[in-house]
Amino acid sequence: MISPRLETARLLLRPPIDQDLDGWAGLDADARAVEFIGGLRTRNQAWMDMATAAGMWSLRGCGLFSVIEKDTGHWVGRVGAWLPEGAIGTEVGWAISPTAWGKGYATEAAHAAIAWTFDALGWTDVIHCIDAPNAASIAVAERLGSTWLRADHEAGGKDVQIYGQSRDAWRAANR
Repeated sequence: MISPRLETARLLLRPPIDQDLDGWAGLDADARAVEFIGGLRTRNQAWMDMATAAGMWSLRGCGLFSVIEKDTGHWVGRVGAWLPEGAIGTEVGWAISPTAWGKGYATEAAHAAIAWTFDALGWTDVIHCIDAPNAASIAVAERLGSTWLRADHEAGGKDVQIYGQSRDAWRAANR
């Protein structure tokens, strides 16, 4: 299995491990955190979702990273490449635990993940699938340099707004 580890000033990003379940399940049990990403999930459903994310690393060579605060060692979210069967594009997404909201972690972690997808995976563009009323995620996408591209439907039929940018635009903005 591919096991990249990314570090930012405050965060460690690594593929999920079994010990991340408490954090993962806690995020999925918080109505504020999952309002725009599928709704509440039981602990068992969270485990299945975490196992899916971990499996994507073996099947696709990419996946969601667990986001860990370097200072505390606490799991604070999941961020990274999301490329399931039927994906509408090469996506980088994020979900941060409400206990860590307001610290800029989504932007910091997604910035590292986007750079990694362009450098390590060779992606030529990246998108973010966002519910129209999710102003906080739209703001993160815009801080990352992404712009609105189009309205679309995910494989399950969910309406989303697509934000994104090319590798060339990313590199020009992040020299």
